[in-house]
Amino acid sequence: MARNCKLVFIVLQIFISGQWTLSVSEEELHASYWNNKGSQALHAALNIQPNLNQAKNLILFLGDGMGITTVTAARILKGQLAGKSGEETSLTMDTFPHLALSKTYNVDMQMPDSAGTATAYLCGVKANYGTLGVTAATKLSHCNTTFGNEVTSVLHRAKEAGKSVGIVTTTRVQHASPGANYAHTASRGWYADSDLPDEAVQHGCRDIAYQLVHNTKIDVILGGGRQYMFPSTVRDPEYPSEVGVRKDGQNLVDEWMKNKKNAKYVWNKAAFDAVDPENTDFLMGLFEPKDCRYELDRDSSWDPSLTEMMEKAIKILRKNPKGFYLFVEDKGRIDHGHHDGKAKRALYEAVEFDRAIGRAAELTSEMNTLSVVTADHSHVFAFGGYSNRGNPVLGVSYIKADDNKRFTTTVYGNGPGYQITNNTRPDMDEATSSGNDYRQGAAVPLSSETHGIEDVAIFAKGPMSHLFHGVQEQSYIAHAMAFAACLEPYENCNLPPPRDHAGSIHPNLLLLLMGLLPLSLCSV
Repeated sequence: MARNCKLVFIVLQIFISGQWTLSVSEEELHASYWNNKGSQALHAALNIQPNLNQAKNLILFLGDGMGITTVTAARILKGQLAGKSGEETSLTMDTFPHLALSKTYNVDMQMPDSAGTATAYLCGVKANYGTLGVTAATKLSHCNTTFGNEVTSVLHRAKEAGKSVGIVTTTRVQHASPGANYAHTASRGWYADSDLPDEAVQHGCRDIAYQLVHNTKIDVILGGGRQYMFPSTVRDPEYPSEVGVRKDGQNLVDEWMKNKKNAKYVWNKAAFDAVDPENTDFLMGLFEPKDCRYELDRDSSWDPSLTEMMEKAIKILRKNPKGFYLFVEDKGRIDHGHHDGKAKRALYEAVEFDRAIGRAAELTSEMNTLSVVTADHSHVFAFGGYSNRGNPVLGVSYIKADDNKRFTTTVYGNGPGYQITNNTRPDMDEATSSGNDYRQGAAVPLSSETHGIEDVAIFAKGPMSHLFHGVQEQSYIAHAMAFAACLEPYENCNLPPPRDHAGSIHPNLLLLLMGLLPLSLCSV
């Protein structure tokens, strides 16, 4: 018996060794490689100097549902899509010099939702589960508790200070995360007036789409959500069998266009591409009736990518000499992919999200632009098991479980991927687990996978980015960003004026190059 076990062990070691040598570069076998890498990182850390000037521009990148496990898996996937083993890859957000953790709970819930969290990181005040832009004195779905409890977002304060402001998302623009930038409501689900219950109508509460148009003069609005802007008499231009859902007969796109010069509304990629930022001051683009498609499904001839929308927004907003505030949401589809138990969809969204962050670095200067990347909450998404270097993120472990079957290295704590039938589960292989719609296994059967409860990361660079440190309440994010730009209530921040980036080296590009240096050494 002992002899057989020894033989199995030797075979396993040979197998692992063979796989390992396929993914590990020669340089990594030597101490000099890691000593040089460590020395470079130490030198970079010693040379980080805080930018104590006021921020002219603010960009908040929100990875909806992008917990730390998702960040790790997306980093490896990004590298593997580029033909590398993946683990050594850096996401753009990884190159940001300042890092903190955010506590995500809502006032009334240990497990948060995207509405209460959005109120925290956008308005600086923690709120109840399911409510937007109001304090925790507002009870979920109780319209009459809204009035007098409204809180204002950093976006609204930036607009009041004379900056241009924008929202980019590939969820519906009335969704929870973008909605807290402008709306005050007892329920995140009141997208259109047709969603309002009788109590809300009687007490005079307005739907989120109405508030999008009337509460704050937003310069750029890009995402999905067409159906909430039009009455039932208007057919959708892309899907003629579908109509608007408004009962009040209002065309909110027309309302938004009123009294605006150089304003445009678009609903497809061709019209979007035709928009000249130099001749456009206001832009609304709604590319789907509800949420935009997953990146894996997106028709590039019909719908712009998150990166393309963000680029257009920056080019319009940056014309304002007073600066801008831009909210960029990952597609909100990281979150949706996880809820559906489909890790591939969630992770491809995360990779596209990071691509948008990288493009923003090319379009702005770290000298005068504070960029913050964070998540509203995590998911019960886990990534582990026995896997060799370079193992596909969506692949399987190299050993079998106690039931003598393979298992994926990405799994969920609960959700629709529960696969136990008659006390058994299906065997697994990479060909199956790498499918676009494959649902990773889940420990507990639920129709929709849940959010996680643990902290999420905050990545920051630019003016006053050193304020992001340690473990903070999620509501701290809005306060740090408002202070960096000397916005209410920090108008008397006494910070030196924004630095002119002309003639200076972009530290963001320097950080990117430093992140790529180890990759270039590995490929030699």
